Amino acid sequence: MFHQTTEFNLGEAVVGRKRLGLGLAALGRPGYINLGHAADLRHDYDMAAMEARAHAVLDAAWAGGVRYFDAARSYGAAEQFLASWLASRRISPEDAVVASKWGYTYTAGWKIEAEKHEIKDHSLPVLMRQSTESRDLLGTHLDLYQIHSATLESGVLDDRAVLTELVRMRSTTGLKIGLTLSGPRQADTLRRAQNVEIDGQRVFDCVQATWNLLETSAGPALQTAHDAGMGMIVKEALANGRLTARNQNAAFAEKRRLLEAEANRLATTPDALALAAVLAQSWADVVLSGAATVEQLQSNLGAMAVVWDEEAGRRLNALSEEPSQYWGTRGALAWN
Repeated sequence: MFHQTTEFNLGEAVVGRKRLGLGLAALGRPGYINLGHAADLRHDYDMAAMEARAHAVLDAAWAGGVRYFDAARSYGAAEQFLASWLASRRISPEDAVVASKWGYTYTAGWKIEAEKHEIKDHSLPVLMRQSTESRDLLGTHLDLYQIHSATLESGVLDDRAVLTELVRMRSTTGLKIGLTLSGPRQADTLRRAQNVEIDGQRVFDCVQATWNLLETSAGPALQTAHDAGMGMIVKEALANGRLTARNQNAAFAEKRRLLEAEANRLATTPDALALAAVLAQSWADVVLSGAATVEQLQSNLGAMAVVWDEEAGRRLNALSEEPSQYWGTRGALAWN
């Protein structure tokens, strides 16, 4: 479980173990926006087959030292798969850190093509319903509960009823409370979240944000929040597969050559190098792998062996995009 300290450090929560975590966005549902996701699942969307595949990836992660696991109500059956794995492997709540999220409802009906894959709703009734669902599945393993993709526009950071309930949940269950960020205004949302209080209590213990070699704009705000005691979790470190060998987009060719050349120089793979770039950030407590196969997970774990240097940082700065460009490209990725 998390250490009960005022200056909350998520890195301490994984008790000296490797700082890579595993996110289950690509493991819990048939459709997702990662490049090559359909091939990763071998176009086999049988529920039992997907659960077995998720368990295999979770086993590989555990064997590789991963102890942080991240799910969400909108990730199809991800919480269910994670819960059955925790139970079947008899993993104690003290030996793993488990996070989940509320605010999106899965609506794809176990299909690849759907009018809506998920619906966003940050209202109090959704929080009450989804938090009960998450706790029913994950029980005492659940350590951290997060608002899923909080934005200034959603109004959730000004909803006193929701914020009061989150603080009540923390005080009565011991859960840590966090939020995840998305979009080109991540930094603005985080700065607002840092100042949110209920009855003199800071609401948010942790933040999960997108930071990768293509989208670095939130870095200064993440450093500031980390210095103020917030736990830092990084998602989409591989930019939904764009920072891997499977990105064959001609428009990315020059950046791919740069990424591969630097990976060769440091005797690693592009995906491991991209993850190592995030691990090199002083404010990053946990960096999530979004692996959908055992092979991807094992390649991702190579990030821990990368000897990052200043030359890599200088060279790879050239990959950075304007936030509007990055998020525009991400928004156009196909569900597959």
